Amino acid sequence: MNNDVLNSLLLELTKLPKETEWVEFKENNTDPQMIGENISALSNTAALLGKKHAYLVWGVQNDTHEIVGTTFNPQSTRHKQQELESWLLQKLSPKINFRFHVFQNMQQRGVVILEIQPATHKPVRFDGTEFIRIQSNTKKLREFSEKERELWRIFDQKPFEQQYAQTDVKPDDVLSALDYVRYFQLLNQPLPESHSAVLEALYADHLIECADSGLWHITNLGAVLFARNLSLFRYLARKAVRIIQYEGDNKLKTKREIELDKGYALAYEEIISTLNLLLPSNEEIGQAFRQTVSMYPELALRELVANALIHQDFTLTGTSPMIEIFDHRIEITNPGLPLVAPERFMDNPPRSRNESIASLLRRMNICEERGSGVDKVVAMTEIYRLPAPLFEVFQEHTSSILFAYRDFKNTDKEERIRACYLHSVLKYLNREPMTNNSLRDRFGIAPENKAMISRVIKLAVEAGVIKPYDENAGTKAMRYVPAWSV
Repeated sequence: MNNDVLNSLLLELTKLPKETEWVEFKENNTDPQMIGENISALSNTAALLGKKHAYLVWGVQNDTHEIVGTTFNPQSTRHKQQELESWLLQKLSPKINFRFHVFQNMQQRGVVILEIQPATHKPVRFDGTEFIRIQSNTKKLREFSEKERELWRIFDQKPFEQQYAQTDVKPDDVLSALDYVRYFQLLNQPLPESHSAVLEALYADHLIECADSGLWHITNLGAVLFARNLSLFRYLARKAVRIIQYEGDNKLKTKREIELDKGYALAYEEIISTLNLLLPSNEEIGQAFRQTVSMYPELALRELVANALIHQDFTLTGTSPMIEIFDHRIEITNPGLPLVAPERFMDNPPRSRNESIASLLRRMNICEERGSGVDKVVAMTEIYRLPAPLFEVFQEHTSSILFAYRDFKNTDKEERIRACYLHSVLKYLNREPMTNNSLRDRFGIAPENKAMISRVIKLAVEAGVIKPYDENAGTKAMRYVPAWSV
């Protein structure tokens, strides 16, 4: 914010009633513990009241709202041998965005405004304790159970996509920040002749919202999909997609690292083309291919990349979707735990934290219709005779791994069981039971070696991931289904 905007904001804040729960005024009280507790309380209260920000202001008398100035300078203040801002951030959980604005008012009095992001998905704690504002007092949230319940209800109601990435933006600045031309191209719609018509279209798709000031708010939906530069949006600056290529099959040496600092709808095709350039090809894969082909099926890459973008948990700060390329595998990771158990990705109805993002990307043909993603990934790996994909959950992240081609003899027990299970699910979804012959074909094993497949099936049954469709059937007629099926 420039000085004019800050002075205008200061004037509006000082006009507020004395007991405004989302604004607190101080003169020179700079106790770090007090500041931290107030950040927690104001953040939680702003969420409770539906405010875009909360504010802690130094240089204003609390009772009269008279601007008296302050000597407080947060940039030069240290606490416990740390910069104040770093110490505060360390003590807050979850990490939220806050910003100190230091300026002089019209009368040349020093003022500091601490701008605080509302809590988004759970109450903000400071030093392990959640706080709330009760009139003009900071209290522990647990002492006010009704407000705590209401706060959780609010968190369940307003999705990330509807929250604001930038507020009070001029029309021209909206059009500078968002690639509206690409928006219409991806929807196969003609570009409107006037800027007002463009803004109306963006508004209709909830990429922007009307502000009371007559300006516009850019929503997270608009920014995360169509930002020309994500780093210009403070809360989304760390959400750019990263592609890292390593030498070998470990992370000891990085060959190249690419960060695509733009909205996901803009970056998606660039991600795919970058992967196609970086990924090696195989001269032959199994018996099905006798020509140079991509190491991994592009359709599978497209699905997994789209899933990582769509299903990530945006409330996890400081982390973003990441694609890591090794010599013999590719890992696609997104922040957030899955809403469905990984072993049930294929058959369960899809659930997304970010349905508005998913819906718009489906309209743009960037991702498939709901429910058709992971099954296509598995089907393509079977066509390419690749080892079965692996879906892992670790440290609040979800990872999808594709492996380069290996002969059956070079796969281990775990990989064979996983491939058998996924094949059984794929057949089940096609209303076909798995057989020895179908699994043999999936691995590219000659008919005379069907005993090898029988051993894989036995291991999968023993592991509890598949079961006979009819236990009384003869050996040759034996068919198998996923263990969870009826």
